Amino acid sequence: MNEDRLTALALGLLRGPGSNARTILGLTGPPGAGKSTLARHLVAEVERTEGPGSAAYVPMDGFHLSAVQLDRLGLTHRKGAPATFDTHGYVALLRRIAADRFQDIYVPDFDRTLDEPVAARHVVRPQARLVITEGNYLASTDAPWPDARRLLRELWYVETDDALREERLLRRHRDGGRDEPTARRWVTGNDHPNGEHVKAGRPLCTRTVPGTGLPGAPNRGSVL
Repeated sequence: MNEDRLTALALGLLRGPGSNARTILGLTGPPGAGKSTLARHLVAEVERTEGPGSAAYVPMDGFHLSAVQLDRLGLTHRKGAPATFDTHGYVALLRRIAADRFQDIYVPDFDRTLDEPVAARHVVRPQARLVITEGNYLASTDAPWPDARRLLRELWYVETDDALREERLLRRHRDGGRDEPTARRWVTGNDHPNGEHVKAGRPLCTRTVPGTGLPGAPNRGSVL
């Protein structure tokens, strides 16, 4: 399945009955699968076809708990695990995106340079008909993730070979300032168990799509 086919599938969500409503497409998959690259690619291609502001990007990363909160909860060593996100806040944002078509809706992100979430990096404009959100746990059956799932028209599972994902994750951690041994320990002790948790949700997804063969995206600072 090439990138043109994926774009066609995304554009297809804007056709037919209910096409005037705002549609939210979810992308999930384990760490390093290529979710953010695919999401950004689809947003750019939809905007190229449908016009500026017709699509918007909503990363789950922006709802990562700050370092202060992770320290308070004793979860710094598990950064990226389900408990290290403001999941209810993320679901509340999706509900607003689904219901509010008249206001700019500002969306947070995660900044690797700061190693912290940052407010209002992205925006969903009133004219946005397709909103693409991505994150590890959108197919999780643990509350409140099913509430998020119910707001999505479709949920795609982004699949990438484990060896390639590990290579990507090691590079990501090295770029973030970790030395090689520390990066490998983080991949083995944190990214791997998080990824195995994510894989369990694959049967709940609408379709499986590849996380390779897409144009490269600049490092946006994802911790996932």
